[in-house]
Amino acid sequence: MTPRNEALPKASERHSSGGQSQLVCSGCRNLLLYPVGATTVCCAVCSAVTTVPPLGTEMAQLICGGCHTLLMYIRGASSVQCSCCHTVNLALEANQVAHVNCGNCHMLLMYQYGARSVKCAVCNFVTSIGASPSTEQKA
Repeated sequence: MTPRNEALPKASERHSSGGQSQLVCSGCRNLLLYPVGATTVCCAVCSAVTTVPPLGTEMAQLICGGCHTLLMYIRGASSVQCSCCHTVNLALEANQVAHVNCGNCHMLLMYQYGARSVKCAVCNFVTSIGASPSTEQKA
């Protein structure tokens, strides 16, 4: 799991020129432009209908652990299902995750704070948390 939660502008701040705003299509993940005030947007590529978040909604993003697609979601959600591969991703806030280097390949791993071990997605090695206090870094 490698979530990359980043703060995105509020819905009211995601405006582009000409009274338009933008969001990511819930079907094909393309960026869609739509007129401010619309409640839903139909994608011209895949015909999926995406609901526009209410004004003032804070958004966040993470990388899907299954297919590595960038996912946008409403901040505060506990999990996010990828519309491409249907993987359910944990949406952890920055204070809920910690980092440790893999004990085998030294890849930097992210895990839920308090876990006893973490499995590397690159080499499948299981690193025990707390085995080497200098390798654990709280985010």
